[in-house]
Amino acid sequence: MDLENILSQLGLGGRKDIVYLSVTPGVGLELIQIDINTRTVVNYSYRPLEYNESLREIAGIEEFKFAVTDLFSELKINPKSNVVLNLPMVLFGSKELPILLADDAVEEALISEVEQSYIFKRYEPVVSWCDASTLQSGDSRKLFYSAVQKNVIEDLKNALAELGINLVGVEISLTSLLRALSFTGLAETQMQDNVSWNLMLINQNGYAICSMVGKNIVEYYEEPLAIKSFEGDEIYNAINASAQITLMSYPASYLYIISTTDMVSAELLSKRINFTGMVNYYDNNDFKKDVPIPVSLEVLEETAHKISLEAIGIAVSSAVNMPVKFNFLTKTSESGVEDPNELVHVVLGSHEFDISPNAARNIAVLISILLILPVLAVYIIIPMIETQKQTVLNELNAKIEQTNNEITRIQEEQNRLNDFDANAEIKKVLGYNRTKLIAYTALGESVPRRLWITSFVAKDDGKFDIRGCCENVEDIYTFFRNMKDSLINTQLRLHKLEMKTNSIDEAVTIDPNQPTDYEFEITNMSDGEVSSLIDSLFPKNQTDDKNGTKSKKK
Repeated sequence: MDLENILSQLGLGGRKDIVYLSVTPGVGLELIQIDINTRTVVNYSYRPLEYNESLREIAGIEEFKFAVTDLFSELKINPKSNVVLNLPMVLFGSKELPILLADDAVEEALISEVEQSYIFKRYEPVVSWCDASTLQSGDSRKLFYSAVQKNVIEDLKNALAELGINLVGVEISLTSLLRALSFTGLAETQMQDNVSWNLMLINQNGYAICSMVGKNIVEYYEEPLAIKSFEGDEIYNAINASAQITLMSYPASYLYIISTTDMVSAELLSKRINFTGMVNYYDNNDFKKDVPIPVSLEVLEETAHKISLEAIGIAVSSAVNMPVKFNFLTKTSESGVEDPNELVHVVLGSHEFDISPNAARNIAVLISILLILPVLAVYIIIPMIETQKQTVLNELNAKIEQTNNEITRIQEEQNRLNDFDANAEIKKVLGYNRTKLIAYTALGESVPRRLWITSFVAKDDGKFDIRGCCENVEDIYTFFRNMKDSLINTQLRLHKLEMKTNSIDEAVTIDPNQPTDYEFEITNMSDGEVSSLIDSLFPKNQTDDKNGTKSKKK
């Protein structure tokens, strides 16, 4: 039984993968997984999901469940997973409060502030906040806060729980966008320490200006604008006119424009907006030209084009540390006291577990058993294994001794015979092969253009016989000298050189103006060896006539 099965039996639930989901208006529901080391999207897909911009919530929770089920099935992801979810930002703001104010009093003050918004006049809010650490002075501190409808969080958590999925984190689109800009390097220049810049976010309800210093948010401002009421280029003129005064209120060296609505091109707006510093842009919509990070071959190109900055940002939430971050999930009961039965999420190496007090007791029992097992092994199991191994070792030693005796016997027999020197024979064979190789090489390099080799014999004892014909005697002598110079110490000689004719009459009547073939033989064999070679090359039913030509016996 492996570790995961053991932990499952003990109530730990086994290993759970972390899956990142993003509710992205204009795209739908995105599921993404990124390899942080290679900075590559390894898993991605999306499903259309309607989002109500007026109420700032998903239009249908059942549609959300169907979309999650389809995505997990398509990408073959274990449904028993942990999910971190990105949601569109509902409300964001800042407030200065006394530095000595307790957390419960801070929460109460922020809820009173949030309830002034029209959305939270109808729905109870869940508030999350963090310190603007660079802006503390005196007896007060500045807080950035965000709020989401409590019923939305509960509905999403319950819907995922029905699918066997555990919701472990909820973030908002603003912080996800900032993480994506940092991780992809799109805003690397702007996010340097002490660099002032403005982030301009365009959506279908208007635009927002986020004043930044490096990675720290300094101020945040939203301007509602009925973008849908404009046609064509009117929208760019309207945004420019509206944002001009606002940008003057937040002086900065850089302006970064991100458009999340298909009605506005960030690229086109960057060329028309009135700003004295450097302007950069990214179209987080259908105007997008490419994905800011590499994508694995498992993701289709058409699908990859839909990857949003929000999806990238939520997927790298554990790898990119931003000063401003939120989580709208609480680990406390309604009374505000920590629930003793609440599961605690624990990371152990590559495994992740949800541990309860009962599970902790089970772990203690498991550890005790694991501590006892080595003792049992020492006193019981190890002696048994040692006996088995000793038997195997004795058998192996006996075989080794038998083999050594056989080797000694063979060596003694060879010494007695003393008629075979293996090293000398090997050197002889290598020498013959080398001589043959030299002969083949010399033959290939020495043959004149009008000379033909009809027979070449190279024996293992360094004997050669070369036969051929040529149109003139000079080329034959040239070939002979070249072979003799190449095959030193072989004592080659020109054994035969004669005119090639079929009869004596033909030899007498040869026209001196016509080319004549000459036959030759170059060899270092004795006459007897040459005769034996001729008998092996030509069948016994053939013989030489007095003219040296071959004819069958009648």
